[in-house]
Amino acid sequence: MAGRLAFLLGSLAGGGAERTMLLLAGRFAAAGHGVDLVLGRAEGAYLSAVPDGVRVVDLGAARTLTLVPRLAHWLRRERPGALLSTTDAVNLAAVAARRLSGVPTRLVLRQSEAVAPSLDGATRLRDRWRLPLLRWLYPQADAIVAISRGVADDLAATVGVRRDRVTVIHNPVDVARAAALAAEPLDDPWFAAGAPPVVLAVGRLVAQKDFATLLDAFARLRARRPARLVVLGDGPLRAGLRTRAEALGIAADVAFPGFAANPFRFMARAGVFALSSRWEGFGNVLVEALACGCPVVSTDCPSGPAEILEDGRWGALVPVGDADRLAAALDAALDDPGDTDARRRRAADFAPERALPRYAAVLQCS
Repeated sequence: MAGRLAFLLGSLAGGGAERTMLLLAGRFAAAGHGVDLVLGRAEGAYLSAVPDGVRVVDLGAARTLTLVPRLAHWLRRERPGALLSTTDAVNLAAVAARRLSGVPTRLVLRQSEAVAPSLDGATRLRDRWRLPLLRWLYPQADAIVAISRGVADDLAATVGVRRDRVTVIHNPVDVARAAALAAEPLDDPWFAAGAPPVVLAVGRLVAQKDFATLLDAFARLRARRPARLVVLGDGPLRAGLRTRAEALGIAADVAFPGFAANPFRFMARAGVFALSSRWEGFGNVLVEALACGCPVVSTDCPSGPAEILEDGRWGALVPVGDADRLAAALDAALDDPGDTDARRRRAADFAPERALPRYAAVLQCS
């Protein structure tokens, strides 16, 4: 297919979807494709990480409703050969804008999380309209990529997209870069030799990540042995999580340092990595932790962790919301870390070289 490739995001706020799209854009640009990174708003923690050879387009759209006409105008003017978008709201805007523009640009939607879990308890008008819009607009895309088999199955069951129209492509993770960044120094006494082992978690401080259960589990672990907990990330629940740590009597052994541009140096020095989510689309951080050689423990949440860990082969899986089981698994991982090299080899299964040819096929670019 002739023409430039366009990658569409709402912004470059820190998150797994943004990191993946930057990686894909950079690799396609390095392979000789003309690549535009089209942003609703050119802002966010990863704006400084745009790869060389990728042209940034700022549509200046503060809301999804304004994104549609601005994207349609840009599509009519630039007429890219293919457009890859990600996240529900942006995907819906992309379908509407392509239809409004009347251009033949090939449209591929990347679904980064299951729909059903996030619909639970939806009360806002926007949330109530979300599923009908997904069912109406998603079938109009030329192709849909799901980042795990669980997400693909959810699209079929919840949105009604035919399962054979969904291509599963696990997220590419730059394991070589992770390993290189893991070697950077870390001046933090909690990670110094001889200090108590650190349980590390990484993610936005939101309900989906269920750090409340992780705190409960860590309190149980801390009652058994010396340990510390570090949670990298920002979000609206920070104050509440600090209060919970104080109520549990573990505040002195818990730290919330905020967003870390290089989490890999923490992963390489942690005693165990914990993912406590209620749901995920894939779980990039698990692959990144494996790439750094860190033992991992995860909830067996929908949709990606069991696929990454091959049903527990590469790290323990525990029920969602079960603080006792999570504490026991963390304790066991600290006692027996397992094979570091084997974890790194598993992470290599998700290297970009595996995913790029599949994305090239679905975008129909050589």
